[in-house]
Amino acid sequence: MIKIPQLVRILHINHILMRHGLDELLWTIPWLQPLQFLAYLNPFFWCRDKSVTRAERIRCALEDLGPIFVKFGQLLSSRRDLLPDDIADELAQLRDNVPPFASEIAMTLVCKAYGKPLEEIFASFEKTPLASASVAQVHAAQLHDGRAVVVKILRPDVKKIIQHDLKLMHTVAYMLQRYWPEAKEFRPMEIVTEFEHHLLEELDLMNEAANASQLRRNFLHSPLLYVPEIYWQFATSQVIVMERIFGVPVADFATLKAANTNFKELAERSIELFFTQVFQHCFFHADMHAGNIFVNITDPEHPSYIVVDFGVMGTLNPSDQRYIAENLLAFFKRDYARVAQLHVESGWLPKDARLDEFATAIRTVCEPIFERPLKDISFGQLLLRLFQTARRFHVRIQPQLILLQKTLFHIEGLGREMYPELDLWKTAKPFLEKWMRNRMGVKAFIRQCQAQAPYWLEKLPQLPDALWNTLQQTAHTQQHHVRQELLLKHLQMELRQQGKRQRRWIGVGSLLLTAVITLQFYITYYN
Repeated sequence: MIKIPQLVRILHINHILMRHGLDELLWTIPWLQPLQFLAYLNPFFWCRDKSVTRAERIRCALEDLGPIFVKFGQLLSSRRDLLPDDIADELAQLRDNVPPFASEIAMTLVCKAYGKPLEEIFASFEKTPLASASVAQVHAAQLHDGRAVVVKILRPDVKKIIQHDLKLMHTVAYMLQRYWPEAKEFRPMEIVTEFEHHLLEELDLMNEAANASQLRRNFLHSPLLYVPEIYWQFATSQVIVMERIFGVPVADFATLKAANTNFKELAERSIELFFTQVFQHCFFHADMHAGNIFVNITDPEHPSYIVVDFGVMGTLNPSDQRYIAENLLAFFKRDYARVAQLHVESGWLPKDARLDEFATAIRTVCEPIFERPLKDISFGQLLLRLFQTARRFHVRIQPQLILLQKTLFHIEGLGREMYPELDLWKTAKPFLEKWMRNRMGVKAFIRQCQAQAPYWLEKLPQLPDALWNTLQQTAHTQQHHVRQELLLKHLQMELRQQGKRQRRWIGVGSLLLTAVITLQFYITYYN
């Protein structure tokens, strides 16, 4: 049941769409085209600025709709294979160019978070923000010891706005799951719950600071990625301070080209970075759009990445991790029967499904993409066809994999822009094969034994007592069994003796009954 606040939000969303002229998108649906004359009833139709392009209107509408819709636009901005260039270019501004809130409010929030005047905290604080995103904005500052830092400040009232939209999403998901039978296979309620979990985590900047620290440790000595340091003495749930990094935005191709950056290595490192996070660390940056990624071109022949914004991170449990790796390897080897079997083993495919038919359907979708450069492959169209296949075979969409899918979207868009000739499969396959070798076989067994050795050594002194207790319990159990057997035999003897006694009494009773009947017959006959 839609409640009044949600109904108000729906009306507000429709108002914004109509104000920006996006109701025209409805009239592109064939069965609604006969009703196109209703567009003239929209009062904004007559006073709309005709010079504003469709792409600008879409971006402005998403900004007005709030943080969740901005994040949706950020995701779409990296999918140039799914969108016209003008819309993709305009949505790219949502990455770090959302209209900022007032600097005075930002400074007030900082002072409130620390309980001190701004001058006591920073030697200098730039009023103009470096970047402004959907959830927070960033200001440059300098500490009193001279270190250059950035101050990230949560937007005022952003949590309240997001919670209203999340309630609306839950309502829509519930209605879809209840009234649209096909939606149950995609579990919209679980997907929204998973999305809500990660989104609310992003609203706690202490959580982001912890994520950044973990990612920094994972890549502390790696040439692939640099993560700025968090200054914990300034960390709160509303404001955090971290090291200021200086790199070239990954979307600034003009500067990267002028520095003779090795785009091939940069693109290959993006794939390696993704697989290292997912399969080696099992902890990955799940918001890798271009606004959060910079390039260190100190050595342009061997460039490395710098990332910011750690509000959304993803993890996989060992089971999902292994099944994903095995699925990808099976795809690379074109072993579609193994792909089908893995889907059953992981619970993604019903056990009564026809594996041969599923394998054939996957082959039809995937075979055309192999041995082709990335520029000739549309993973968006591939994903669409895979979803159609999934619906046909009742494949269960795994909510915990949503962040991984989102990260893959960003990685593909990034690789496509930097080096269109990149062979994604050729780059990823050796890494996955190495990962599988490290997780299986004799070496993996030895490593696991080494990892468990401290635990075994800790328990070793307790082994004699445990063994003695086990032997004692076994002896007691055997004695108990002997007593039970003796008791059972005694009961059997008692039952047999009781049976004999019962048979004797029955015999005596029968004789007496016979005698009585005979006597009664004799008396009756002779009298």
